[in-house]
Amino acid sequence: MSAPLLVELFCEELPPRALKRLGEAFAQGVADGLAARGLLESTSSVKAYASPRRLAARIVDVRAKGQDQPVEEKLMPRSVAVGADGKATEALRKRMAKMGKAALADGFPEAGAGPDRFEIRKEGNAEYVYFRTVAPGLPLARALGEALTEAIEKLPIPKVMSYQLADGETTVRFVRPAHGLVALHGGDVVDVEALGLSAGRTVHGHRFQGARDVELKHADEYEARLEAEGGVIADFDARRAGVARQLDAAAQAAGAGLGAPETCAALLDEVTALVEMPTVYAGSFEQEFLSVPAECLVLTMRQNQKYFPLFDGEGRLTRHFLIVSNMRLADPANVVRGNERVVRPRLADARFFFETDRKVPLAERVPQLANRTYHNKLGTDLERVERLRRLASRIQALLPRGEKGKAYADRAALLAKADLVTLMVGEFPELQGVMGKYYAEGDGEEPSVVRAIEQHYWPRYSGDRLPVGDASIAVALADKLEAIAGMFGIGQQPTGDKDPFALRRHAIGIVRILIEGDLDLPLDALVGFAFEVFKPGMLSDAHAGVHAFILERLRGYLREKGYTANEVESVLSMNPVRLRPVPGQLAAVRGFMRLPEAESLVAANKRVANILRQATSKGESFESADAGLLKEDAEAALHGALSSVSAAAKSKLDAGDYSGYLAAFAALKAPVDRFFDEVMVMDKDDALRRNRLALLSGLRREMNRFADIAKLAA
Repeated sequence: MSAPLLVELFCEELPPRALKRLGEAFAQGVADGLAARGLLESTSSVKAYASPRRLAARIVDVRAKGQDQPVEEKLMPRSVAVGADGKATEALRKRMAKMGKAALADGFPEAGAGPDRFEIRKEGNAEYVYFRTVAPGLPLARALGEALTEAIEKLPIPKVMSYQLADGETTVRFVRPAHGLVALHGGDVVDVEALGLSAGRTVHGHRFQGARDVELKHADEYEARLEAEGGVIADFDARRAGVARQLDAAAQAAGAGLGAPETCAALLDEVTALVEMPTVYAGSFEQEFLSVPAECLVLTMRQNQKYFPLFDGEGRLTRHFLIVSNMRLADPANVVRGNERVVRPRLADARFFFETDRKVPLAERVPQLANRTYHNKLGTDLERVERLRRLASRIQALLPRGEKGKAYADRAALLAKADLVTLMVGEFPELQGVMGKYYAEGDGEEPSVVRAIEQHYWPRYSGDRLPVGDASIAVALADKLEAIAGMFGIGQQPTGDKDPFALRRHAIGIVRILIEGDLDLPLDALVGFAFEVFKPGMLSDAHAGVHAFILERLRGYLREKGYTANEVESVLSMNPVRLRPVPGQLAAVRGFMRLPEAESLVAANKRVANILRQATSKGESFESADAGLLKEDAEAALHGALSSVSAAAKSKLDAGDYSGYLAAFAALKAPVDRFFDEVMVMDKDDALRRNRLALLSGLRREMNRFADIAKLAA
């Protein structure tokens, strides 16, 4: 008989940032374990629940007993199993006795009247004895016990705790101490244990505002009764949606907004994981604190207090904020006053840090960077600043303002890291660059220098803004290139999913700045500049590795833009030096593949590439085709068509018309097809063979100036 199954683990407060993931993994793990044991129907589905003190799963249509499963076991070679008398040997008898089926050996090999039977099969030149039977389905209690154990062991637990059970002897390892286990199949308790707990039917409500114990009569009651009587919304997504609705309503009531949704998403997830019956209240702080940069106040409210600051219609921070409380009260005045009282010292600290930092000009802080180690093999932060100055100046020379902007790029690079030694950044590392901007502005630095100090970290994440202006771009590229070159040069490149120095993020930043910033800068030169600013002998030669690493990030970037792996590889296999044209080249490749001639020309290019590779491996040498050695009409026709088309295509390529360049070669379909139909490339005559190879080499060279068309073959 099938019925819904409810399983709940009741714990001490679970880690909030991992809660949703833990809930989903627990529910899916239990469901997968039951499915593997034949306990689920085709109509079964699972729903996960997660609140600060519980992980639960409700699975629809779970059998009380698993389906019987056919089992087959390879026993031994026939020569070992069968004696000279044709009966079971002692070896087979021992094997069957070990399986608890000793009596079956007496009838070997005729035993086959029921579900148990022997089978002899030929495999290659030998015969083997197999035993086939039917394993009875597991009862739910046993299957669930095994599934629970597996699910718990596989949970993505950030940090496992060890604790002793009430007997004072047994040690259990779990994310937090567990105090209750519920397992209901329909209305029946499943006799199962986990983490030293025996299953029952009692769930526990809100710590302060719900029934301590709620005894469930049926698995289907869980969500509704836990909320109505226990004061707990168990569904994480439903709880999150409720918090979001209340926040929006409270913000509108205050005539304000919460800011960009992406800036609140992580905090919304976190507060959802901290409360069981969320209620939103509004608080405020003194107007005087708004003299501190908004970023400081917003960060301390969101990060330290888990508050949602409110902004006016123009995006300016107001003195109001929203609190997500775990208490639903008729009069929340005490809760609001308590939170206002708690946030005040935090804001006062931020104001103190800001006002104290402003007493020392940013430029005077630069020497203090000598006391900070950037990396034990790469020196101090001050040594790094000097490298950034030289590198930013080299990059600036390639930008539109050229030498005229060098002074600004140099000044910005000098000051870019100075805020690392301020009180504010010491307390809030996330404000690197942001505080440097405010302090530089207060010191009267040139606007482009102020902007560059803030923006040299941009883009910080996917979709983030790009630096604007020569100085900002120069220092941003310098910061990322120097980091990658330095770490690669000392053998600290990313491995697997480990990237402690965020080099992949730096590489994507370089890609985005060059492409989306429409900068026609040579990547090989930029990489070369980055290595040159280090002291001789400090780094090993990793130029090629850095270039390949950045191109690999470009591959991922382009795939996210919707280009196929073959399209991307056709362009990037050419190891482009300039990244700005790559999107246009890819668009041209995609357009070329829509031409009716494309399929044939791609196949021909692949064939040509194979011929030339094999010829080269055999030591063949070929340069340019000699018209005087064109013996066959088909090769003469291809030579003439190639000369004509190449000239027209080159003019389009020089003008940046990549689509026109590739489209021009569509005219070669007929002469190329005819050439391969009528001409023997690998002729016995050395001169003819080398000339034909040279003709094909010219075809490949002319047609693949920026993309290897052969890579487009499916």
